[in-house]
Amino acid sequence: MLNEREIESCYLGQFIPVHYHHNMLMDQNRMHGFKSAIDYAVKPGAKVLELGGGTGVLSWFAAAKASKVYCVEFNPDMVKEARKFLAKNPNGEKVEVVHADAFEYLPPEPVDVVICEMIHVGMLREKQVEVIESFKRRYAERFGGPLPVFLPEAVIMAVQPLQQEYDFEGFYAPIVQFQETTVIYPGTVEMSQPAVYSIIDFNQPNELIYAWQGKFVVERNGEINAMRFVTKNILAVVQERSTTIDWLNHYMTLPLATPVKAREGDVLQVSFQYRAGGAIPSLQASLKAEILYEAVLQPAQQIPVFA
Repeated sequence: MLNEREIESCYLGQFIPVHYHHNMLMDQNRMHGFKSAIDYAVKPGAKVLELGGGTGVLSWFAAAKASKVYCVEFNPDMVKEARKFLAKNPNGEKVEVVHADAFEYLPPEPVDVVICEMIHVGMLREKQVEVIESFKRRYAERFGGPLPVFLPEAVIMAVQPLQQEYDFEGFYAPIVQFQETTVIYPGTVEMSQPAVYSIIDFNQPNELIYAWQGKFVVERNGEINAMRFVTKNILAVVQERSTTIDWLNHYMTLPLATPVKAREGDVLQVSFQYRAGGAIPSLQASLKAEILYEAVLQPAQQIPVFA
């Protein structure tokens, strides 16, 4: 019999299907961003650990400079895939694919860089935050300080009110949608500017609960019936250039249980709470939006006129 976490892992986190990993190989934005960040962060001769290695591609990027890479993968099918692919690529022999649980594994020696890409929009579904926090505690107990460099280094999460079209050939279906960040969708209307609700710095201790309440000034008349969640991953901070290497997840748009009619100038209040790695419905269940102040009810300002 599987325990609760093992049952969940069949759908989430470290145990996502093989074809999903293949799709990630074809995501050019993801691949280019990680390759650039790893090339910057991994110094010649470094020791590197990847938690949740999948096909092994990020470990392979690291092997271009590293002397040794430990690639930890929980899914036995992906362990076979990674070993097969790495054997076909130069420097693949530097990568040791370890069949283990990232929640429990520690390398046999200190490492310089830890790569972990268990990232879903809003840090939902996959176990990035929980895995890294667990690793930091266990690593410090065994090896002491300093901790390795983590890649990604940080995550910025934001939320934005939308008017979202849910008509599918006449069939009304308010569903969760994932949208590419570079595409303009005619059925999506931004009702206000996004607001940052959490910044995760993996070099610092992080909580696993995100609870937020914030306000937005509505910019146009319409119906707010969805919230867009934005996740920007700071893969590496390039200090000498005062810039960053980033990767932006697809936007996630969640329908509101109760849409809100709004006019330009109204103040919208939004609140939600969820756990890192939790299911999307757990966020949906807590998501609430209401008009806090109506613009038409605010007293008009009298501007003095001077002769």
